[in-house]
Amino acid sequence: MTKKIKKILIANRGEIACRVIKTARKMGIATVAVYSDADKNALHVSMADEAVYIGASPASESYLVMDKILAAITDTGADAVHPGYGFLSENKDFALKLQGMGVTFIGPNVRAIEAMGDKIASKNLAIEAGVSCVPGHMGLIKDAEEAVKIANKVGYPVMIKASAGGGGKGMRIAYNDEEAREGFQSSKNEAKSSFGDDRIFIEKFIESPRHIEIQVLGDKHGNIIYLGERECSIQRRNQKIIEEAPSPFLDEATRKVMGEQSMALAATVDYDSAGTVEYIVDKDMNFYFLEMNTRLQVEHPVTELITGVDLVEQMIRIAGGEKLKLKQKDVKLNGWAIESRIYAEDPYRNFLPSIGRLIHYRPPTEAKTANGAIVRNDTGVYEGGEISMFYDPMIAKLCTWGEDRDVAVKAMQGGLDNFEITGVGHNIPFLSAVMQSDRFERGDISTNYIAEEYPDGFEGVQLNAGDARAIASVCTLMAQKLAERAASGSGILTHHDRAIPTDVRVQVGDRHYEITTESTNGSHLVTSTDGTDKAAIELEISTAWTPGQTLVTSLIDNETFVFAAHPIPEGYNVQYRGSNTEVRVRTPAQAKLAKLMPEKIEADTSNLLLCPMPGVIVSILVEDGDEVQAGQALAVVEAMKMENTLRAENKAVVTKINVGKGDNLAVDAIIMEFETSLY
Repeated sequence: MTKKIKKILIANRGEIACRVIKTARKMGIATVAVYSDADKNALHVSMADEAVYIGASPASESYLVMDKILAAITDTGADAVHPGYGFLSENKDFALKLQGMGVTFIGPNVRAIEAMGDKIASKNLAIEAGVSCVPGHMGLIKDAEEAVKIANKVGYPVMIKASAGGGGKGMRIAYNDEEAREGFQSSKNEAKSSFGDDRIFIEKFIESPRHIEIQVLGDKHGNIIYLGERECSIQRRNQKIIEEAPSPFLDEATRKVMGEQSMALAATVDYDSAGTVEYIVDKDMNFYFLEMNTRLQVEHPVTELITGVDLVEQMIRIAGGEKLKLKQKDVKLNGWAIESRIYAEDPYRNFLPSIGRLIHYRPPTEAKTANGAIVRNDTGVYEGGEISMFYDPMIAKLCTWGEDRDVAVKAMQGGLDNFEITGVGHNIPFLSAVMQSDRFERGDISTNYIAEEYPDGFEGVQLNAGDARAIASVCTLMAQKLAERAASGSGILTHHDRAIPTDVRVQVGDRHYEITTESTNGSHLVTSTDGTDKAAIELEISTAWTPGQTLVTSLIDNETFVFAAHPIPEGYNVQYRGSNTEVRVRTPAQAKLAKLMPEKIEADTSNLLLCPMPGVIVSILVEDGDEVQAGQALAVVEAMKMENTLRAENKAVVTKINVGKGDNLAVDAIIMEFETSLY
């Protein structure tokens, strides 16, 4: 028997709430948004047909408060709830209460949520279903010392995980006893604050694995299919950053076996919605079950792009009792799709979160490109909105599709080039660097990608000679436009015959150029030399850039060239495909004087522990007068639901602690001071 759903309340926020609203609108279904203080002006609130206020900004006082969500359902007459991901999406008690109210839960049955939402129970069911599993300890662990004993028995390295976890929360890798103790406590704390459930288990950590997951879809009539796989191996702090479908690693035979095992697991709990079975896969293509997520995944768009299946629509239809129209033989994987998660975080500071107002937010146009690629951008923000410290720092999910992987990658490169964000730190430079890397192009990736490629942290990429020259040339034209504006003025300077410099000296990082320009029929002929014996190089350039724009789009010898530029004295700070470079444009006389200027000496902060991100002090682990060793944990800071342990860089003595547990800190706030003589 089917039920016609008329009004859906989305028990979530941000990007996923907007995503559900779009499909519901397409299906002619009314929507209700819920919002906290921080989300009063959020995009999902304005998109929905109705909106209900549910409390203070912390999720524990709003989105995680079941009674407030249930009251909103009653007040609005919603007859169905889509939980999105996170928050209450895998909470069996929530699903049971909806059932008792006669409200449709757009997700799987309660038994499936309970069995698969608990990672220990799901491991046992997976073993019974014949699914390949990772060795480990599936029982609950009472304290840190028991965790150490179990870790030694399983064998280091181990993964310490929250039983009710997801999204990288409550997960730590331990290589020794000390890390097992610390990891156990941090995992418990994160699990409790994120899920209200601090149960922990331990399993063997497979080194250099790939993270590959299978999308399944089941209805209430016993029909289950799988929609191929997603490669989710590029991660930081156990949270995915780049996903693609299909995987560049799997062969058809392995894909089929993984899909069949995933369906077998889903069948054990009569799975009846969209769900994801996650695996780690070693270099020999052996795969091991990690967990099953009984909800929509963040990365679902790449599956939608290669299959043509709207997963949110299928969830709604299944929840209403409809049979799956798709059979396994109907599932075809068409082309290639890539998703880049754009986060408000600073890749140059170990991906620490950033908060603030989006002064500019201008994503690339969602459309089909000239070479047949598709650009899609799922987001929950808008220009002028704020990125709050209370929630996940995701800004958007930029997705591209192409007829093959090369086309999809090139479309992603162009999409990232044209994504304009100012006001908060963001990870577009890192995403661009990955898209340019030979290793990613080969598909040679694992969950250790970031640690292996950037062992000392991401410091950007170096511009090649051609890109540096192109940037120098375009910045010259930008400087000329500024000079033209100053010369024309607003009537004040019009009587001056001010010359616009056509002969300049440009410094791009450590490179130096002598550049001359000549206007030619709406474009410019830019001639540059770099001080070597090589002949001068000419580039024909046109640009529509005007002062004040941060995204600079130019045509160089009929090829599009795009970079971001922010004004600095005598030039610009330029970001281009993972590089971050200062560009100075000077007259010959200014260039001579610049060589005489002394270098600015950076302030010495080696005797201070600075807060690397906006956050809350969870704990201070030392006291005044303590002697600490290099690598010793000093403090724990929570930001955007993640705990970050700050460690001593060298041997030192703590002379002053400036903060306490519960204090809210800004970036670079001084947490503690040290005696410098031991550094």
